[in-house]
Amino acid sequence: MRVSDICSSSVVAVDVGDSLATAVGRMLDEDVGSAVVVDAEEPVGILTKSDVLRAAHRTDEPLSSIPVRAAASAPLVTVGPSATARRAAEMLDDHDIHRLVVVDDLDVVGIVSTTDIVRNYGGIRSDAQKRADAEYDWLTREDVE
Repeated sequence: MRVSDICSSSVVAVDVGDSLATAVGRMLDEDVGSAVVVDAEEPVGILTKSDVLRAAHRTDEPLSSIPVRAAASAPLVTVGPSATARRAAEMLDDHDIHRLVVVDDLDVVGIVSTTDIVRNYGGIRSDAQKRADAEYDWLTREDVE
């Protein structure tokens, strides 16, 4: 199973200079839990609901006065759409994060989350079992003359 099979293609982008109020409004409008942060149209970070809550609590300022750059998580961790879902799960674990931005060349094409991995766990395990079976068959084959 590939990342492209399980990722969400609904991606909200916000500029590093936007306010958290603007970013939250866009996230709510699109019903997503995160936004890709861009600087001159280049993805540089991610803003999640948790980032917003943390910034609001830490600063005790209105969201309209807090810039996205002050709350976003960076550097951005990305994965390609052709990567396996298993590899994405490993990356999420390795980086102790909950979302990977899916990038095809320089284009942001989706977001894959721990929720996406859990929802598709059965298919991911099935694919892994098929690969293991094929490898076993290849290793234990008898040479035919």
